[in-house]
Amino acid sequence: MSTALHENSVTGSTTHADYGNARGEFQALLSGCGLYDLGGRAKIAVTGGDRVRWLNGMVSNNVRDLAEGHGIYAFMLNAQGHVQADLYVFQRGDSLLVDAERSQRDKVLQLFDRYIIADDVEIADISDQLSALGLAGPESRNVLKRAGIIFPELAPLESCSPKCECTCGCPQCTVVRGDDSSGTSYEIWLAPDKRKATWDALVAAGGIAVGASALELRRISFGIPRFGVDIRERDLPQETGQTRALSFTKGCYLGQEIVERIRSRGAVHRLFTAFTVEGALPEPGTKVLARYDDNEKEVGEITSSAILPLAGGDRPVALGYLRREGAGRDLRAGTAKVKAAELPLA
Repeated sequence: MSTALHENSVTGSTTHADYGNARGEFQALLSGCGLYDLGGRAKIAVTGGDRVRWLNGMVSNNVRDLAEGHGIYAFMLNAQGHVQADLYVFQRGDSLLVDAERSQRDKVLQLFDRYIIADDVEIADISDQLSALGLAGPESRNVLKRAGIIFPELAPLESCSPKCECTCGCPQCTVVRGDDSSGTSYEIWLAPDKRKATWDALVAAGGIAVGASALELRRISFGIPRFGVDIRERDLPQETGQTRALSFTKGCYLGQEIVERIRSRGAVHRLFTAFTVEGALPEPGTKVLARYDDNEKEVGEITSSAILPLAGGDRPVALGYLRREGAGRDLRAGTAKVKAAELPLA
């Protein structure tokens, strides 16, 4: 299959499950440089004189003290503390940029609109004006450099306007470093009409085109929960294990009282967990059972699962939730034995 960027006329993003070799694409993401389309993500601009104060009260992380050119990962919660959406917020000086999965766009816009009362805040969906490409793997920065996209060392979720010596004609692009704890990833934000030329330049520089299948394997292997799959609207923030999305010092925000109550009590009853699997791969939704003498008790559930195609052999793994009382016990999900595991799984 061709590695060219083929656009979907509705979303502006690629729809490939893979480019003919999902196993090789996954290896590129782990040890080389995988290149993928992010044109399907939503971009929302927040402007107005009250934008920082207002958005700081809407999300679970600290927008107030965010320096220009930096970003945070955050949740939107309801009054009961349950996760309603996850997103990134970037401080761009004259505006804040909210970046979320396209599937969450309508929900985020609806929540924003509901809570703008008498605030000097304007919300604009600019998804059709600002697109993105992604790169992941230890060779990503070298590929960008060979393509003529030069930039200094960046902290996680820091962005900059690079010095571009490439042939793609993207003088106003922005490079953003990802925040994944394992591996190195970058995004390039650019005008939609520059995506194909930039894609071609990055492929010529050694980037390996990867599709949705390989990206899903990488996500699971790094234990990154996905909203709507691993994070549901019934889940509490601390249950997801994503403490990077929370600030305990910034003051009041929607759902903050519940988050603080959980923190003060010191623990939650269940926690997002990675599992190794011995046996048939359990499907999402499969309950995790623990052995108690001659009986079994439900202590968790599987939310994602995959067989990782590793150099040393295929490895079945899963993500899900495990209650505290299940720790250290013999566990099964379906017909398979499962065991809590450290990350990354690859």
